[in-house]
Amino acid sequence: MRSILEKFKPSEAAVEILYFGKNVSSAIPVAEARGVVFTALAERGLHIWEFSPNAIKLGVTGVSKADKKQVQEMVKIILGLPEIPKPDHAADALGAAICAGNQRMRNEE
Repeated sequence: MRSILEKFKPSEAAVEILYFGKNVSSAIPVAEARGVVFTALAERGLHIWEFSPNAIKLGVTGVSKADKKQVQEMVKIILGLPEIPKPDHAADALGAAICAGNQRMRNEE
């Protein structure tokens, strides 16, 4: 994580808030990974935006109950990508970044 931050030098970060419905067994490993990410971001003093899954769906598609395919397609369109981002979770991460950018613009108005 530190090498990624060093390479790309972001000025802020956006992450999806943890939500576990059916796949509770992955909660601890994901929480541990988030701890590593948050520690690395804090070490660099970066502002961290956090968004719920529904907030990301709403921010990207305009519908808080949008399905994964709709989010993926809108991320592709908004960012002008030639194809849907891979792997599947990449669209979620990019959606969080889109939400952060939108929130930042609203805060600056």
